[in-house]
Amino acid sequence: MIESKNIESRTIHLTFPVEIFSTFKQTPEEFAREMRIVAAAKWYEMGVISQEKAAEIANMSREDFLLSLAKFQVSPFQYSAEDALREAGYE
Repeated sequence: MIESKNIESRTIHLTFPVEIFSTFKQTPEEFAREMRIVAAAKWYEMGVISQEKAAEIANMSREDFLLSLAKFQVSPFQYSAEDALREAGYE
């Protein structure tokens, strides 16, 4: 868990069927933590948020967030093949 930088925050409450926790073999706390990471990874993959913002949402250091992306088959590099070629000077 990372230290907050005096960032204003809000608490939200989500309701799930009790069976969901046994489906994922997680406690409600573990499930909530995983949801934060999964959401951050997906939003990062979609290009909606930066690595820094994703790490903040996941409540992780940036390094730990980047390492966690492999679990979700998300590349830490958010370049398309065209972007990479253009940046390398081939287009």
